[in-house]
Amino acid sequence: MRQRRIDHVGIVVRDIETSTRFYTSVLGLELKGTLLHTNGVFKLAFLGYGGSEETEIELIQGYSDKLPSEATVHHFAITVSDIEEEFRRIQAIDGVKFIDTEITTLPNGHRYFFIYGPEREWIELFQRS
Repeated sequence: MRQRRIDHVGIVVRDIETSTRFYTSVLGLELKGTLLHTNGVFKLAFLGYGGSEETEIELIQGYSDKLPSEATVHHFAITVSDIEEEFRRIQAIDGVKFIDTEITTLPNGHRYFFIYGPEREWIELFQRS
């Protein structure tokens, strides 16, 4: 597997506008982009400090209405250079449990799939377009 870096950390939020304002005004992050997921439900916002190769924070609204009082880290993502190759490679590894049965393509062309880690943590394999 050719990994370059941790791509992003996904945080589930109740109100994406309020969270975006906090991260930009209090912490100085820049809003790099927003989109509606292809499922038509999740609103996503991507924040960072401007570098194209930086690890981003992804805010996710609409994932669950049953959030605890503290923030919920939903997943972390690892950048891969060939998402289809990684999907096939990991499928061949005995004992790895997949969350997704296929690769998802977002409206901006980014592609991903999720697997479980050993403690059932969510790990996203992610390829930017």
